[in-house]
Amino acid sequence: MKKFILAIATSAVLLVGCQEEEAVDTLDNGVVPQEVVVEVLTAEEQQPGETVTLQAKVTQGEEDVDDATMEFEVWESGFREEGVMIDASLTEEGVYEAQHTFAHDGVYYMYAHTNARGMHVMPKQEVIVGTPDMTKVVEDSSSESMNDMPQHEGTGHEQDSNSHQHQ
Repeated sequence: MKKFILAIATSAVLLVGCQEEEAVDTLDNGVVPQEVVVEVLTAEEQQPGETVTLQAKVTQGEEDVDDATMEFEVWESGFREEGVMIDASLTEEGVYEAQHTFAHDGVYYMYAHTNARGMHVMPKQEVIVGTPDMTKVVEDSSSESMNDMPQHEGTGHEQDSNSHQHQ
């Protein structure tokens, strides 16, 4: 009986001793990637009726990211449902641009929706156009995107949301 107990105890020690806890690796190479950073370069003050270059720089660590996709989402404060999505293009190392015209004075918001290297980054920026009547401005505290926006500028399917004023 002692030999049986000794055999069981030895087996248990061997099983525990040989068992290593395996680290969970969710990435192919086991290296945690550096964060993708998107810096909006568009000036926060603009003039109505002028074509503006919406611009953002994408980096990962010290490296410019040239393989991202980006859309700028632009809307006037209080009129989120009338916003537009504008496809951006790579224009220089890590810099993506799109053109937009703000038709009238107002407070606008934009997201630079960026997909790069398996990550989605969407910094938000406020843009003051002209000299808006701040008593009529509805503050926008949203942090979510309009994922189902039907119009895309530059595709021929957009609606001209800048052709009317909200005052």
